[in-house]
Amino acid sequence: MKLTRISRLTTSKPGLISTWLLRPLLLFMAVALLYQSWFLLHIVYWRAYPPTTSAFMQSRLETMRQQNPSAKLQHRWVDYEQISSHLKRAVVATEDARFMQHQGFDYKAIETAWKKNLKQRKLVAGGSTISQQLAKNLFLSSKKTAWRKAQEALITLMMEELLTKQRILEIYLNIIEWGEGVFGIEAAAQHYFGVSAASLTPGQAAWLASIISNPRFYDTHRQSPKLLRKTRIILSRLPTARIP
Repeated sequence: MKLTRISRLTTSKPGLISTWLLRPLLLFMAVALLYQSWFLLHIVYWRAYPPTTSAFMQSRLETMRQQNPSAKLQHRWVDYEQISSHLKRAVVATEDARFMQHQGFDYKAIETAWKKNLKQRKLVAGGSTISQQLAKNLFLSSKKTAWRKAQEALITLMMEELLTKQRILEIYLNIIEWGEGVFGIEAAAQHYFGVSAASLTPGQAAWLASIISNPRFYDTHRQSPKLLRKTRIILSRLPTARIP
């Protein structure tokens, strides 16, 4: 009789252990699924409606309000057709030359950036596409962690699957930073040149595209020799840049 009881306890123990391990795993999977669904639902909504803000915009506004509690962002959405084709070409030529060819990740650019960083022994180049930059701007912090890069990759895949290239570029041009408190191309065109986004000339478009890498710095260093050299290079690439 005693042997039978011991045998039952022994055989049931592995089952108890597996149950205790399975429950937290299922809970984690459920939470992860809900979390990813939150991103997915936003992207589906943005197929038809424009985002009114982004994680990066909110972060910048909080920082600005530490200095000035009444600070506001300059931002106004404009549709794709209301943006100069020169500007679209300039941004694609600068930020993601193979935008129309890849599915969210430019592996050639990543390889080139990796080799350049190894040669310089520091981070001097990145291989992020417009889609990846948009994923980060819309949802994520600026911290460079493995988790953030993994989440960025997942969001990028969702966007490339659910949004057209035109929509991705349209949202990108409308929500990225262009200067101190300046977000979106319409606000940038007005801030720097006093014109609408639709009226930007090739030279103005190339100049605006050249400040994307460091917009707050170039907002106060508009005649930087490095900036002007970069503007001339971008201007020469406009005719070959492919846009949606």
